[in-house]
Amino acid sequence: QVQLVESGGGLVQAGGSLRLSCAASGRTFRNHAMAWFRQAPGKEREFVGFITWSAGSTYYADSVKGRFTISKDNAKNMVYLQMNSLKPEDTAVYYCAAQEVGRDKYGYWGQGTQVTVSS
Repeated sequence: QVQLVESGGGLVQAGGSLRLSCAASGRTFRNHAMAWFRQAPGKEREFVGFITWSAGSTYYADSVKGRFTISKDNAKNMVYLQMNSLKPEDTAVYYCAAQEVGRDKYGYWGQGTQVTVSS
């Protein structure tokens, strides 16, 4: 059974930092891109960024570029989202997702973890 389990969310003041983790299990993800999305109340789900499992290439949305960093630990099957200089508008539920190379959608999703940034 494929599982993506996020953790590390919480309440933080503006300007602070949080690191989210995504534990991946149930299959090999070496042919996948591992992404982070977020969804704020009343808003559509927003792409945050991704990392390719094999090469470690990263890509970020303009809204988080320079503040957020995605990394991975192959040995532990973990993906991380380091969030610095957090802003109240970063408040959302953050989701980890996996997309197999060549596919047009993310086939696996986690349950999400809440991040709240207070002003």
